[in-house]
Amino acid sequence: MISRASLGRSAQSALRRQCQQQPSNRRGLAAVASGTFNYETGDAAGVKFASRHLAGPTTTVAVVAKAGTRYQILPGFSDGLEKFSFKSTTKRSALRITRESELLGGQFSTYHSRENLVIGAKFLRDDLPYFTELLGEVISKTRYSHEWQEEVEPIIKLSQKALLGDVTQLAINSVHGVAFHRGLGEPLHPTSSTPLSKYLSAERIQAYSQAAYAKPNIAVVANGANHADLSKWVGEFFVDVSSSAPSDIPSIDTTPTKYYGGQERIAHDSGNAMILAFPGSSSFTGSSYKPELVVLAALLGGESSIKWSPGFSLLSRNTAAHPHAHITTSHAAYSDAGLLCISITGNANHIKKASKEVVKTLKSVAAGEVSNEDLKKAIASAKFRALESGESLVTGVELTGAGLIHGGKAFQIDEVGKGIDGVSGDQLKKAAKSLLDGKSSVSCVGDLHILPFAEELGLHV
Repeated sequence: MISRASLGRSAQSALRRQCQQQPSNRRGLAAVASGTFNYETGDAAGVKFASRHLAGPTTTVAVVAKAGTRYQILPGFSDGLEKFSFKSTTKRSALRITRESELLGGQFSTYHSRENLVIGAKFLRDDLPYFTELLGEVISKTRYSHEWQEEVEPIIKLSQKALLGDVTQLAINSVHGVAFHRGLGEPLHPTSSTPLSKYLSAERIQAYSQAAYAKPNIAVVANGANHADLSKWVGEFFVDVSSSAPSDIPSIDTTPTKYYGGQERIAHDSGNAMILAFPGSSSFTGSSYKPELVVLAALLGGESSIKWSPGFSLLSRNTAAHPHAHITTSHAAYSDAGLLCISITGNANHIKKASKEVVKTLKSVAAGEVSNEDLKKAIASAKFRALESGESLVTGVELTGAGLIHGGKAFQIDEVGKGIDGVSGDQLKKAAKSLLDGKSSVSCVGDLHILPFAEELGLHV
């Protein structure tokens, strides 16, 4: 077992400074209990950051970068950046990073969504200096070298094979492509037919990182950290991050999202999935936030949140006669767009029948046939999901980071709750009618001889 004294010089000095220079306004854990879940924002060394001082002995810090699949220059770049995280840097080897973090009891996490790449660490509160330094080092000093062939490329190929057998994920990627074409329509992970060898290499990913990790495209978000402490360490350890992308590297495309609609059908023998999707709301920090669509998703539902109960949602009641069709309604919110998705998986014949009931249910909402009790339940359910998501150390971090990058606005839970509380029955009626009158996006994966076309359901594509 390596002793703590064997940590690198930078880790030791960061820890020593943290012990010697405690800010005078540092609060004890008991005092934090009276705080809120809202974020306090700031700017240090040209990097936007946000923090909320939650009670507890641990801290989570993450760098949120505008480097999801929407913004990647070539296919697979977001996957490549994600999987190079916490590998060797110019200052430390991957082994040293692993051993130092283990000695401090820390945990790493990396993932990408359609808009963001999130690189984070969770650790004991007093170790904030070390992990802030490490995150700054990861985005500015990673060595994109031999680990590409040994560790990164093989993992990407394995994820391609996993996606090939998942009909639900294939349908989700398909419906996004139909709805948005490029940008948000790019698949979350490269499909097995994507010619990655044509696009991906360590050198190209390194070049892309200089644009993805430029200061205007990142934000640092912390849960359980003192705001003054975070400001101090971000200002010290993120000075080497580039202020802008080099002129010889293509800039990240920021073209506003446009909704198209249409349908796609993919034959598959490993299962059946059908997704009916409609234009949705942007995230709370986005430019086109519509809380009524979030409530509509909760009202339609399909999956109960209470064990042994079918639930209150309209689809759980109206499709009860088709038990071999599993239905869920979700709402994917992005910075300037959204997608309300009704997913149906299971037996192809049951999916065909259940999909007709889904459209009938939407028409009943558009006709105003929703009881006050169902409306109240839907508002309560939507509010709980939104607040729980914002409170989450994972989702809340990404939402806040994205808000800071796109408009300098953090995800504030209190304001989200107020918006959902104000949704009325008339708003739901108008929202459902606009969805049915406009173009939908429909994707079917599975037995195409049985799965219906959008026109057979009465939808416009």
